[in-house]
Amino acid sequence: MSTVIEQAVQARLVATEPKVESVPATLRYDREDPFAVRMAFPAPATLEGIEVSWAFARELLETGMDAPAGMGDVRVRPYGFDRTVVEFHAAEGTAIVHVRTSELRRFLERTAALVPAGREHLFLDMDHDLAELLRDAL
Repeated sequence: MSTVIEQAVQARLVATEPKVESVPATLRYDREDPFAVRMAFPAPATLEGIEVSWAFARELLETGMDAPAGMGDVRVRPYGFDRTVVEFHAAEGTAIVHVRTSELRRFLERTAALVPAGREHLFLDMDHDLAELLRDAL
C-alpha cells in the first residue's frame, strides 16, 4: 500500500481584477508526515515562475470546510454551497483560491483511510526525527 496520496484539483485564483482564473493544483498527503497536507501550484500558475508548495495541518483543511479556520499563513473557510476558500499569506502578498469542497472531502477521505484522524501519532517515527534534529544541530 502506498504511503502517499496525491490528487489533482482545479483551483480558481481570485485576483484583484474582476476575473477569476482556473489554475491546476495538487493536494498531497504523506503518511510519514501524518499531521500535514500540502497544496502545490505549478510554475506557470505562480508569480515567481517556480513551483510553490504550501504545507499546513490536515485538521485545518477539514475544519475550514465547515467554518472559518486558521490565524496564520494559511486560512480556510467555506464559500457558498460547494466551494472552500484557501488563503495563503506571505510577505509578497496574499493568494486566494476557491476549490470545490467535494474535491477536498474526497481527498480527506482518502487520507483518513491511510491514517485515521486522531491516530496520526501512531505513524510518527520519533527516534528518527530526533536523530535528524540532533544531526542538524551539530
